[in-house]
Amino acid sequence: MSMVIDGTSGLTFNNATTQNSGGKVLQVVNATYGTQVSNSISTYADTGLTATITPLFSTSKILIIVDQVGLYKNTSDTRMAIILLRSGTNILTIETNGAYTASTATIGVGGVGASFLDSPATTSAITYKTQFSSQQNSAAVICQIGGATSTITLMEIAA
Repeated sequence: MSMVIDGTSGLTFNNATTQNSGGKVLQVVNATYGTQVSNSISTYADTGLTATITPLFSTSKILIIVDQVGLYKNTSDTRMAIILLRSGTNILTIETNGAYTASTATIGVGGVGASFLDSPATTSAITYKTQFSSQQNSAAVICQIGGATSTITLMEIAA
């Protein structure tokens, strides 16, 4: 079996398949969302922040970087929870006590960020998104208040 070793492209085999060297960024997907959304119950709802990537190799890792901003709690003793999902499955709890004050005080907390290295083991399209809830099921929690822009970046990393 013959192969070509190229510092830029990785390894190319005689059947024309290419395997990039480990740790190399193969592709980047970035998405933003800046529309205010509110949730007053403990059932998780979409924040609107979502991005889809189709890995080139099933062995690749996906590095997800989330910056969820414009977080706000309305007047009630509640707190915000935020999770990261891969194609509908919760893979990371980003926050469980966001904007918590132990009182009925209204508060804006700016944002929360997270990074997560996922191993989806597929070459099918994968959608990553965030969801949020009002933990005490009693008052509104808000994402992207005032049109603040949240971001999600997906990077396929060769394994």
